[in-house]
Amino acid sequence: MRYLLLLVLVFNLEAYLVNITDDSIANGQSTLIEFTKEPDLLYESVEFENRSFKILPNPLKSERLYALIPVSYYDKASLKELKIHYKKNGKEIEESIFLKVIDGNYTKEILHVDSSKVNPKSPAVKKRVAQEYNQAMKIYHTRTPKSYLKKPFILPMESKITSDFGRARLYNGSLKGYHSGTDFRAKVGTPIYAANDGVVALVAKRFYSGGTVLLNHGEGIYTCYFHMSRFDVKEGEVVKRGQLLGLSGKTGRVTGPHLHFSVRIDGVQVDPLQFISLLNNNLLKED
Repeated sequence: MRYLLLLVLVFNLEAYLVNITDDSIANGQSTLIEFTKEPDLLYESVEFENRSFKILPNPLKSERLYALIPVSYYDKASLKELKIHYKKNGKEIEESIFLKVIDGNYTKEILHVDSSKVNPKSPAVKKRVAQEYNQAMKIYHTRTPKSYLKKPFILPMESKITSDFGRARLYNGSLKGYHSGTDFRAKVGTPIYAANDGVVALVAKRFYSGGTVLLNHGEGIYTCYFHMSRFDVKEGEVVKRGQLLGLSGKTGRVTGPHLHFSVRIDGVQVDPLQFISLLNNNLLKED
């Protein structure tokens, strides 16, 4: 019965040109739902895992709309429902499509760092870590209605990737979550560039991430640059794709100099390289 229901609902939505870019993705990845504007329809939001994601204008195509859906790293493999909310001739309607979340089968890696960066004992340090975490979460959950995205994303540097997104991390033998981004090999002083247009949301020296820059690209999308040794931007500054943000370093909790690059969508951490590929090949694809 589930599969019959799925077919009926997808058929109804396809009549209004609704397309999900990837209907099968790993935990920690993201997908894109695209809509074609119709005169009798007003698309509003997509509900997923008890969270609401707005349906927004396509930045490059005036006749199209989209919703960007992040899947948490902690989501279990299963068939998950996405409820699409829209109005037809003023009447509220809810219909569903389904997303298959599969296990990313992420590997583990063992890292050896200064013990003070694994389990800090100092009350002052614990307070600092909590304050920095709360500050970051407030930023990540701030949705700016304006989108700054007009062109495809670029990588913050061209270098060998030394650690992929999603690896379970054991610091000095103790499991401390997973790798929330992609690490690029970078000796101290390597230039780091903005992955796309945006506004600088944070410039700070933090306990774990060291020298940190957060860029707000609008509509809940943020890119993050960690372990920097020098800043060349300030908070509130509007930056362009490819603009120098600063230099790489070995600050914070690190095993050596590198750039940690990550992406957040409405507060959810996602694989930054899969995210860039998804948007560049669909939403931001230049004809």
